[in-house]
Amino acid sequence: GLFLTTTARGAIINEQELIKCMKEGVIAGAGLDTQEVEPPLEDSDLWTLDNVFMTPHIGWRRLETRQRLVDMTADNVESYVKGEPTNVVN
Repeated sequence: GLFLTTTARGAIINEQELIKCMKEGVIAGAGLDTQEVEPPLEDSDLWTLDNVFMTPHIGWRRLETRQRLVDMTADNVESYVKGEPTNVVN
């Protein structure tokens, strides 16, 4: 089944629907680095479901992740200076 993983903003996921879907077996589980409320409220079912893995919104803090961000930024600037911009959003 589907296993949802998110490191984006917590509000992207409707947690009540996610909880309902996990309880009903529609979604196998979830890995959440962010939640609607951080930390989740004490009475949130997210704390008691066996198929939920939560981290305290630190997924981006690994050295490798930050180094990749710096490398991508440098590559984008270099491409722009060469007159070959990348990752352009119109």
